[in-house]
Amino acid sequence: MKRFEYVLLALLAGRPLSGFDLGKWMETEGQFLRSRAHHSQIYRLLGRMVADGWVAYEVDPREGRPDAKVYRLTAVGREALLAWVRSPYEPTSRFQDPDFLTRFAFAAPLDTEAAIRLVRTELDFRRQHIARNRDRDRTLRFEDPVPELDRAFAQDVFDELHAYGASAIDTWVAWLERMLRRLEARLEARRTERGNSRA
Repeated sequence: MKRFEYVLLALLAGRPLSGFDLGKWMETEGQFLRSRAHHSQIYRLLGRMVADGWVAYEVDPREGRPDAKVYRLTAVGREALLAWVRSPYEPTSRFQDPDFLTRFAFAAPLDTEAAIRLVRTELDFRRQHIARNRDRDRTLRFEDPVPELDRAFAQDVFDELHAYGASAIDTWVAWLERMLRRLEARLEARRTERGNSRA
């Protein structure tokens, strides 16, 4: 199963929704987690998820309009969602990868400890990437270049791209560090709350 099924499961974990409602969410808030999803794709996935026992539906009669199927998460779907949230995450070479953003968006409110593991994995990977690449020699080397190639400007362009990339990844790492502190504080507060309720 691909990530998109889990996005739908996570949305249904909050409340029952129709396929139309899920499509509208994907066109607005969801556009930052995934490129445009067609309604036909959503309905196909919902059909498969019903067959797999992840979701069930009830028909909502609509006056003057076609009846709507309203989907809800089943116990099996809940287990599948939590298994995905808690599964190991493998960072990719691109930071701010959609897989990370999707997992974080849904893991953080579902399982704080899983979200902390996710952020730590991403943060460790990015710090190692910076350590390996920040100060490497980025001198471009040419051998018999075409006459149109401005070698000095090519180097300048690559240096500017590196400066932009370094600034962007530093901003990303700072955000991850902020999220990690917030998640750890949330976890500690919940542990304290549980300890106080037992006393």
